[in-house]
Amino acid sequence: MRLHLLEVEAFGPYARREVIDFDVLGADGLFLLYGDTGAGKTTLLDAIAFALFGVVPGARGDVKRLRCDLAGSEQRTEVVLELTVQGQRLRIVRSPEYERPKKRGAGVTTQQARVSLTWIGAPPTGLPPDGLIRIDEVARAVERLLGMTAAQFFQVVLLPQGEFAKFLRSDTTEREKLLERLFGTERFSGVERWFADLRTERGRELEKRQLEVRELLARYAQEAQQDPPEEGRADWVETVLAEVAAQALAAETEAEQARSESAAADALLREAEQDVEKIRRVRIAHTRLAQLAEQADERAGWVDEIAAARRASAVVPEVELLERRTAELGDAQIREAEHSRDLAGLGFDTAGFAVADLRERAGSLREEAGALAELAAEARQQEVDEQRRAAQAKVLEEAAGQATDVTEKLAVLPEQLAAARAAAGAAGEAAAKLDGAVAKVDELTAVARAAEELPATVARVERGEEKLREAIDVHQSARQHRLDLRERRLAGMAAELASGLADGVPCPVCGSAAHPAPVGHEVELVDPAEERAAEEAEQRASAMRQRVVSTLEEVKARAEALRERLGGRTAESVAAELAGARAAVAGLTEQARRKDRTVRQVGELELQTEQLAERRRRAEQAMTETTGEIRALTERLAEREQRLVAGRGDFPDVPTRRQHLLTVAGAFDETAEARTAVESAESHLSEQRGIVEISLHAKGFATLEEMRAAVREDEQITKLEQGLAEAEAMTAGARELLAQPELFGISPDDVVEVAPKAAAAKSARERAETTYVRRQALTAQHRELEKLAGRMGKALAELAPVEEEYAELRALSEVVNGRGQNARKMSLRSYVLAARLEEVALAATARLRTMSQGRYSFVHSDAAGARGTRGGLGLDVLDDYSGAIRSAKTLSGGESFLASLSLALGLADVVAGETGGALLDTLFVDEGFGTLDAESLDVVMNILDELRAGGRVVGLVSHVEEMRQRIPTRLRVRKARAGSTVELNMT
Repeated sequence: MRLHLLEVEAFGPYARREVIDFDVLGADGLFLLYGDTGAGKTTLLDAIAFALFGVVPGARGDVKRLRCDLAGSEQRTEVVLELTVQGQRLRIVRSPEYERPKKRGAGVTTQQARVSLTWIGAPPTGLPPDGLIRIDEVARAVERLLGMTAAQFFQVVLLPQGEFAKFLRSDTTEREKLLERLFGTERFSGVERWFADLRTERGRELEKRQLEVRELLARYAQEAQQDPPEEGRADWVETVLAEVAAQALAAETEAEQARSESAAADALLREAEQDVEKIRRVRIAHTRLAQLAEQADERAGWVDEIAAARRASAVVPEVELLERRTAELGDAQIREAEHSRDLAGLGFDTAGFAVADLRERAGSLREEAGALAELAAEARQQEVDEQRRAAQAKVLEEAAGQATDVTEKLAVLPEQLAAARAAAGAAGEAAAKLDGAVAKVDELTAVARAAEELPATVARVERGEEKLREAIDVHQSARQHRLDLRERRLAGMAAELASGLADGVPCPVCGSAAHPAPVGHEVELVDPAEERAAEEAEQRASAMRQRVVSTLEEVKARAEALRERLGGRTAESVAAELAGARAAVAGLTEQARRKDRTVRQVGELELQTEQLAERRRRAEQAMTETTGEIRALTERLAEREQRLVAGRGDFPDVPTRRQHLLTVAGAFDETAEARTAVESAESHLSEQRGIVEISLHAKGFATLEEMRAAVREDEQITKLEQGLAEAEAMTAGARELLAQPELFGISPDDVVEVAPKAAAAKSARERAETTYVRRQALTAQHRELEKLAGRMGKALAELAPVEEEYAELRALSEVVNGRGQNARKMSLRSYVLAARLEEVALAATARLRTMSQGRYSFVHSDAAGARGTRGGLGLDVLDDYSGAIRSAKTLSGGESFLASLSLALGLADVVAGETGGALLDTLFVDEGFGTLDAESLDVVMNILDELRAGGRVVGLVSHVEEMRQRIPTRLRVRKARAGSTVELNMT
């Protein structure tokens, strides 16, 4: 994989579009990426990762905030990357999801994430020629071409030494997480989970079968009402089953004998009870016949009473109708008298008037009232029109007053409106100028702070240069002292070895036990501890020198930025400009503060003018309309009044006269109806009296009172008839009972003893029931025990192979998961990862030995952890100076950087070979060089030179000043208020 071009816009700290040409930048194979802290160096690496995978590495990817806060609302957040993978050049354009202001209205809207992948040349086999635009399709295509996931890419291409330094010091669990993410050993985790899940499943099945056996045994013991023995449970089950079977057979024989005895006793008891019942029935029949003979005379009277009541019931309807006719005549006479009095009250005497005369007089009065109906309607309208004319006169008066008041108010508004518009225009102009004036004050304030800070920063530069000279002198002195000690030690190495020889002890160089001519020494030998102390002192001096260089570079950059911001102006001139700008802002602010109030006042005056003009127009229109309506009403009222005076006569008004005529006509009609009703009632009453007399004689009654005495209610008649029918039925029933053959020869005085036979039958029945219950219980117990015994035998036979299988599976699962007989406490996943880590250690050792000048190499350990914890992922270092294996935690800062860089490069090689990924032609190494001394830095640079062999491009991210002197091709990132920018230097 080789990068060609990267473009970022509105991404991270980069507000504008920045373009990085990697073909130019990597022409020499090695380039440096540097800049101020927080300028955005690492963001460029994030942009590469985002373009490829849509995510950024590390904790920065958790924030999911990629859009630049300084970008304009119309700018699109976008990353463009051109690269070549497996001989195929492609271009990826990707935008994240972010919020932007709405184009219409207030508020924000979400801009959805987008991506496009296009081919520069022919597309790979199996991919569409027009490119891809779906996020999931692009992700699959990138992973297919690169041959690695995002996590692997972050570790292989973007080498963050901080993470590998942490990896060196981490425990087994943390290393396992990183290695599993890189080498994709999830399938082995799946195998572990499969064994664990299968063990759990088989354990549940075994527990279920064991529980079933325990439940069956408990149910068997409960049914047998015995406690099971600890041993020989199968024999105990058979013994109990045989005992219960014998008991059930004996109980069945006893129950049959008791049942036969109970049946015989019951037969004797039933025979005695039947004799008692026959005697009781004979006694009841004789008693009923005697009672019926005593009541014979009373029943004969009931027959005569029923016959008289039935004859009287035929005359009752005619008598009741006669009474109604009499009442109707009385009511009609009362109504006729009342209506005659009403006419007399109205001034009319109806004595001697026939019914026809009354109706004729009523018709003439109605015709006269009908002639007055139209005039009555005009009288009601006359009152309405008079009220309408009075109301319109009041409306006319109010409209005239309103028109006068509105005209006076409109006269003063034009002058007020002109003044308000002038004030609003001035305030609006001030508000438009205010933002620019405030921005100028902010800019001048920042420049003033820069002017105040510049002298102190220049002084810091001078002090830093002095301190750098001191640090260089100290470092050079310490380095020279170390070199002198090493030279002296090498010169006296033979004497040092000779001083350690003893007779009979083999020489560490030649292996001989004889030492014929050991070398002597004329000067004092160098103690190895003294040499190590000198090395440590040199390292401390080198670290101090690098810190001073880094600090001085930052201070110089700060001073240069301050001078650029001042642009040649002095602090006094900036202060004068700032005072003038602030005064202008104060004046504009005061004017702009009145903008809303004056604009609101103009709007209120304009609205008031429109409202008053409309009110005056409506008032004048109302005056015109009301005057015309009053004139028309006056004319109609005068014309109608002439007709009403002629029509009312002596009455107050026409409706009163008309209502009087209708009332009199109604009284004549009611009187005629009443007289007609009286005549009809008299006729009907006379006719009904004749019908009643005929009915009495026909039914055998001499008078009306005799008939009424014979009348009975229907309930009384029904009750008497029921009494007669019941007596006849009782007589017939008693005689029929005595005539039955089974009662011949039985006297009411006979007696039969039942109690002794009942007692004997009860005793036999109780004994039969007891034996039956015992037989049923023993039979049911034997049946249930037999069924449980069969199920238990089957369950025990099925349990044995399940227990054997589970024991074997549990042992195997514990081994796979690093427990049980697994002596190293390594799970299957850890075992695979240990093999991968061993490959990484071998690959990293090749570079670490070169970087440490042959001193250090990685050592992989698969031993178990402390206190029986999991092992297999141990990683220590072998110190060639002492021959001891040390923990990586004991390395110094510079040594840790060398180790982590070696580990990162070794891991990159192994992961690339493991995944079968594309050849990595572009690598980035992020930070850590400030911890190295000059000699170690030379070694690391040689390693990096080896990395760029064969056309590979290596990008270094560092603050170290010496790196800028060593690497001619540099990409500088500058930060500013308006956003960061990039600058290419080729010197």
